[in-house]
Amino acid sequence: MPSEQEATTRKAPEPGPAAQESPGQEVPAQGSAAQESPEPGPTAHGSPAQESRTQSSTRSRAQPAAAATARPESVFRAPYSALTWGIVLSVGLVAFESMGVATVLPEIAGRLGGLNAYGWGLSALMLANLIGTVAAGVAADRHGPARPLTLGLAVFAVGCALAGAAPNWPAFLAGRFLQGLGVGAVMALAYTAIALAYPQRLRARMFALVSGGWTVPSLVGPSIAAVIADHVSWRGVFVLLLPLIAVAATLALPQLRRLGRPGNAGDPGSPAPDPVSAPAPAPATEATPWWSTPVARSVLLAAGTGLLLAGLQLRQLALLIPLSAVGAAIAVLALRRVTPAGTLTVRRGVPTGVVLRFLLCGAYFGSEAFLPLGLVRLRELSATEAGLGLSAGAITWVLGATWQGRADSRWSGRSRAAPIAAGFAVLLVGIAVMALGVLVDAVPALTAVAGWAIGGAGMGVAFNAATTDAMEQAAADKQGEASGSMQLAQTLAVAVLSGLGGAAVTLSAAHGGSVTLALTVTFALTAALAAAGILAARRIRPTTT
Repeated sequence: MPSEQEATTRKAPEPGPAAQESPGQEVPAQGSAAQESPEPGPTAHGSPAQESRTQSSTRSRAQPAAAATARPESVFRAPYSALTWGIVLSVGLVAFESMGVATVLPEIAGRLGGLNAYGWGLSALMLANLIGTVAAGVAADRHGPARPLTLGLAVFAVGCALAGAAPNWPAFLAGRFLQGLGVGAVMALAYTAIALAYPQRLRARMFALVSGGWTVPSLVGPSIAAVIADHVSWRGVFVLLLPLIAVAATLALPQLRRLGRPGNAGDPGSPAPDPVSAPAPAPATEATPWWSTPVARSVLLAAGTGLLLAGLQLRQLALLIPLSAVGAAIAVLALRRVTPAGTLTVRRGVPTGVVLRFLLCGAYFGSEAFLPLGLVRLRELSATEAGLGLSAGAITWVLGATWQGRADSRWSGRSRAAPIAAGFAVLLVGIAVMALGVLVDAVPALTAVAGWAIGGAGMGVAFNAATTDAMEQAAADKQGEASGSMQLAQTLAVAVLSGLGGAAVTLSAAHGGSVTLALTVTFALTAALAAAGILAARRIRPTTT
């Protein structure tokens, strides 16, 4: 056995931090595991280094076995499956009512005496959408998503029932307005629920499913609505949805109720999101006057947007310009109060996510709205052939979003500026190819269909990446605001770009111009939005990460 002096002076191989003696630690008694070997060193039996290696080896052998028996996590498995189906079904139903009704709206207006106010059949829903989006986002941040989703689905159901039983056009418009409130609430809360109920690694896949839940019904909805109207009644387009609304609520609401308020930890039965530090409670503040609340500002935003759209429908420039300018000014002033601070200045982070949603939807839907018109009027294709372009864009949007959702893990916690910018660039190429197919006679008309398939893929990638990144950065008690603001930007983009394109067509016809000129201006504007998105993508994160 080595002497005490030898034991203190001999330098043993460093076994690592776990084997180092802490100050004040007692020397083990003779016969302990640390002194069983007369020659301490890396081969000593029972040394801390060897024990560490043995334990590590044991764990490494156990991990593959555990991995082999563990089921891969999926949004379609417990505890997420019911909530997943509830969210997707809810989004699909409001998408059907938003877009699918357009096929039977002429018949409804004719039967109810509303042809002179036909445009309000769509505008009533869109303007109410703005209010529902803001109100639901605010309520979700205060109370959690369950309560506002319950109210949103209930209002949507009442709107469907009222529209389906409407005896005249004003009653039908009232039903459409209530539907719009529900549409805004459901779409805003879908993203909020995903951010609060799902772990980070599953959110991108859920956002992709929501994109499909909106896109596919918007595509097939018009045909389904036409079949129902022909074989049942146009009223069935609204009334037959009521049982499905009940099913969606039954699937989604129980799990959302268990979440509690945003930022609450330890709610029993709630899916465990990725660990984040809960924000400190906000200090109490004085009550905000009702006219300054987000909901009141959203009503003002809807009024300003409605005035803008009404102005854009006029043929006389002397009336169109001032009326549209006043409407736009009112809308912008209200927009400052219902979106995150810094949105209008493209501040880094969530505000940029809101701006990117506006640019994406303005570029995509602003182009798509006039693709059928160009193919039918300029290239003399049938409505069925023109519809191929819309179908191609919808399909590739879903594919692009699905790919991005599966590949998103490589960007988790980091800036998704690269896929966002790439998606915008692909969308820009798609707009250019589509415009060539529509506007240039020397180019085959179906080139426009191929171009829009390209654009749809870019839209799917950029939309999913931007949404995931923005929601990832939003605080737990600001998920409703972030989700509602992005949905608000989407609704505004569709309304404004459709209105501007429609104004271009109307003014061109009124002043001796051509459809070709109007569509050239429209596609140039949407291409500019896509180009702006490429530049803005780098601001999606506060710092370069």
